[in-house]
Amino acid sequence: MHACVVHGAGDLRVEERPYDGPGPGEIAVAVALGGICGSDLHYYHRGRVGDFAVSEPMVLGHEVVGHVAALGPGVGGPDAPTVGAPVAIHPATPCGVCRECARGARNVCAHTRYLGSAAHTPHVQGGFAQRLTVPAGQIRQLPPGLDLRRAVLAGPLAVALHAVRRAGEVRGRRVLVTGAGPIGCLVVAALRHAGAAEVVACDLHEGPLRIATEVGATATARADRPDDPGWAGVFDVAVEASGAPTGLRSCVERVRRGGIVVMLGLLPPGEIGLLGNVAVTRELELRGSFRFDTEFDEALSLLAQGLPVDPVVTHTFPLEASVAAFETARDRTVASKVLLDLSDRA
Repeated sequence: MHACVVHGAGDLRVEERPYDGPGPGEIAVAVALGGICGSDLHYYHRGRVGDFAVSEPMVLGHEVVGHVAALGPGVGGPDAPTVGAPVAIHPATPCGVCRECARGARNVCAHTRYLGSAAHTPHVQGGFAQRLTVPAGQIRQLPPGLDLRRAVLAGPLAVALHAVRRAGEVRGRRVLVTGAGPIGCLVVAALRHAGAAEVVACDLHEGPLRIATEVGATATARADRPDDPGWAGVFDVAVEASGAPTGLRSCVERVRRGGIVVMLGLLPPGEIGLLGNVAVTRELELRGSFRFDTEFDEALSLLAQGLPVDPVVTHTFPLEASVAAFETARDRTVASKVLLDLSDRA
């Protein structure tokens, strides 16, 4: 089988990888589509995501869907998928025994194995491969009527849903979202679904802001234009989805006294400047938001119900054009969510 493998910063290759089939308790999936995430882009362009650096070749990708190719020994029963069934793959396997898992915070389990992640060594190989074998518990059969092209958004939508959950009650509130990339736009859609009265999306480029409007933003603001009318007023909640220190500054500056800032985008490694005195004197709440857990199943359900997020997907490339796909995905002026088509054409 072929896979999309990062060897270091700027070194991305499509190469042959071994495939041994599923072992006991595992399911093999013929991967059809994979979404290029911001973390995949960081691994390719910088060789790292935050503090997680690539130290050995690693298959990228954790937003993947496809069809069941084979069931391993011991996988069966009335709830088991059949060969050929369309499925999505939850990318995380938390340990299940640590304090975080015990209190229901499995998304921050320090021992989690996450597809396409360099957080541990050996790295966890990802899903941008024509065949992927995972524990059966990571497999989700798609709800009736949900096609693969929409289902591939389950992972990033789950990230957005978790961030909205971290924000608390947003019904009737005015919310700022800094960064209108794929995650930011899905946060907009999730906020509107949760009942936010106003959602203002902020970005440096007009293209992402158009998509944000299509998925539910009630107004937009250009990040490089302080006099943009979209900045008018204060916000009850702000979600920082850009991963840029300037985005976090905007959130801290523009939420009301006693407001909530959800930090979602991964910032550059090391220390950054923070308006600490503003956070103190206004009694702001800064809340981190990392990955997701049960929100993955909620995301699949919402996608099956027709949550309006289709404009987020802008491009699809074949696996053999992975470098072109990654270069396109980094250009925020033309692309939002870029997909890889991993279908076996042999």
